[in-house]
Amino acid sequence: MRITRREFVVSTGALGAAAALFNSAPPAFADPTVEELMRPGPLPDLVLGKADAPVTIIEYASMTCPHCANFHKTTYPALKAKYIDTGKVRFIFREFPLDDLAAAASMLARCAGGEKSMALIDVLFASQDKWAVREPLAALLQIGKQAGFTQATFDECLKDQKLYNNILAMRERASKDYKVESTPTLFVNGKMQKGGISIEELEKVMAPLLKS
Repeated sequence: MRITRREFVVSTGALGAAAALFNSAPPAFADPTVEELMRPGPLPDLVLGKADAPVTIIEYASMTCPHCANFHKTTYPALKAKYIDTGKVRFIFREFPLDDLAAAASMLARCAGGEKSMALIDVLFASQDKWAVREPLAALLQIGKQAGFTQATFDECLKDQKLYNNILAMRERASKDYKVESTPTLFVNGKMQKGGISIEELEKVMAPLLKS
């Protein structure tokens, strides 16, 4: 799908519809195991930390979600410094776009490639108020240029139909297989944690896992 300026327009009605869709009451289900969560998906995982870390945290996030941005501004820096960088936590980021603008931002992060992908995700969350607007293309391009995009590679990335489809498939799989319905949703060694969570709350969840 070629994503155009028209398709980037994010209306309050569209966001409200998406929120209603993903915040409906879920059926009861057992939390998936880490092994189930780690089955290969439509796209390779974006991973930070040691593969053999005692705790695996998987985050499902939408790039236009304010709560996700707040998590990455407040909780994530301490999580990375104290646990990911020290080998205690393996952190996996997965896309769960709630609108086409979120999907487009995720596409840019994927196109950045390698370590730049997670770095660009951090920048996009930090500057969400600058580009998650009715006319986002110019702001997204400027952010993209900081990661090495040109106008041509920026346009090429946003026209990548296969990548767009795979990012939507990531959301579909999370919703169908793991009952993810809102963002951010974390799985801490398979245990679901919904909504924004402080580093103190997250540490309480991780403490028994780090002792075992």
